[in-house]
Amino acid sequence: MARAVKSQRKVLNTGLAWTIGLVIFFPILWTILTSFKTEAEAIASPPIFLNFSWTLENYAVVQERSDYMRFLINSVIIAGGSTVLGVIVAVPAAWSMAFVPSARTKDILLWMLSTKMLPAVGVLYPIYLLFIRLGILDSRVGLVVVVMLINLPIIVWMLYTYFREIPGEILEAARMDGAGLREEILYVLTPMAVPGIASTLLLNFILAWNEAFWTLNLTAAKAAPLTAFIASYSSPEGLFYAKLSAASTMAIAPILILGWFSQKQLVRGLTFGAVK
Repeated sequence: MARAVKSQRKVLNTGLAWTIGLVIFFPILWTILTSFKTEAEAIASPPIFLNFSWTLENYAVVQERSDYMRFLINSVIIAGGSTVLGVIVAVPAAWSMAFVPSARTKDILLWMLSTKMLPAVGVLYPIYLLFIRLGILDSRVGLVVVVMLINLPIIVWMLYTYFREIPGEILEAARMDGAGLREEILYVLTPMAVPGIASTLLLNFILAWNEAFWTLNLTAAKAAPLTAFIASYSSPEGLFYAKLSAASTMAIAPILILGWFSQKQLVRGLTFGAVK
């Protein structure tokens, strides 16, 4: 009897999980389907789900009109560079807060998190003027720095949480063996925190990839990433839903591939750990 109840609960939990997953994924699925429709079918009422004339015309128009690879390369450089730079800055900061805390550590952490509550438009004007003065407006370097600073509080908080789970006695033993601060962080702390650092890298890469406010306001052409690529299909003449969906699909495709690959690697790592 207990086994039957357990099986029913497992079926219900599985069905609920799939339902929630499909609800969350449905907007992405609808965007992908719309990208294969004509403009007339994209705005049809009632909406057409699968029974439409599939076409690749939207992708051809988008590719002819925009240099997709240039936008893609800019997105990879900005998202990857800001994430790596943020981790380089955040690891020593999180280490000091986790293993050498002061009376103000919690206050500093709360202050860092409170900066995320400030509306971005509130600091747009001074940052814009600063970028003009430094000559880094519409540049990858400028966007890497500003996106890194935006996500830095989240990176520090996540790494701080992971570092707190590592026993301090291990680091003390490394110091007794003659390890300096550099060796302690690079060869003792970092290898033990690889899962936490990897999840932090993935989350902040996605956040940087999806950043739209700063990329739209601090770029024009040279450093424009995929967010600007998508926004270019929203014009005063109106929204071209099919072409906009095609551009959006091309922009989210790398993230979907990255998510699938990361999931496969995570499952492989967990399986290997269980077998080991």
